[in-house]
Amino acid sequence: MKIDLSNIDVVSNDDMFLKKHNNIYISDKENDILKKYDIDVDKYKDIKELIYDIEYIINDSYEELEDLIWVSEKLSEFNYYNNTNK
Repeated sequence: MKIDLSNIDVVSNDDMFLKKHNNIYISDKENDILKKYDIDVDKYKDIKELIYDIEYIINDSYEELEDLIWVSEKLSEFNYYNNTNK
């Protein structure tokens, strides 16, 4: 079942409120983590591009970026359940 979120600006997801940024739904917590790594969610038009750049940073780092990995997993999960035809 696909839910149409086009007319909604805030969505509840596991006690986190998702806010719409250029057609990307993201929580304040996720956005704060992205800002920590100088990733501006507002410059992305597509969630797939954002996930790609996050994964690039994770793979290019010598450190274990657990918080960024968490964001990537959350965005990927959201993308799968809301943007994939089943």
